[in-house]
Amino acid sequence: MWLLHAKYVVGVTGVVRDEEGRVLLLKHRMWPPGRQWGLPSGFAHKGEDFRQTVVREVKEETDLDVEVGRLVMLNSGLRTRLEVAYEARLLGGELRLDPAEILDARWCRPDDLPADAQPVCVPLIRGETTP
Repeated sequence: MWLLHAKYVVGVTGVVRDEEGRVLLLKHRMWPPGRQWGLPSGFAHKGEDFRQTVVREVKEETDLDVEVGRLVMLNSGLRTRLEVAYEARLLGGELRLDPAEILDARWCRPDDLPADAQPVCVPLIRGETTP
């Protein structure tokens, strides 16, 4: 059975909002130029709860603490990739970026996103998708 079925990596994204309803966007170092602004994200570790992946990735990339809410996206991605996204609420912490992964960060209103934001992020931010 193991040989016959596809193996997947799971990319997990957090739509992190503050108390004003703004969303956290990060300028990712490894993403293609012109599409570097996006949501906190990363790959789940084997056996890791996807909600915990959001908490871990936000902490690693920004040093912020979040509480994970509802599932907002579950898609099969490119080839053998599964994509999962959750709403998350900022709990606290001081913004400190991981310079190996993140170039910049900003809090944006859903109707005022950078022009070069990743297209997949826009409907998530605006609440236009369902799991």
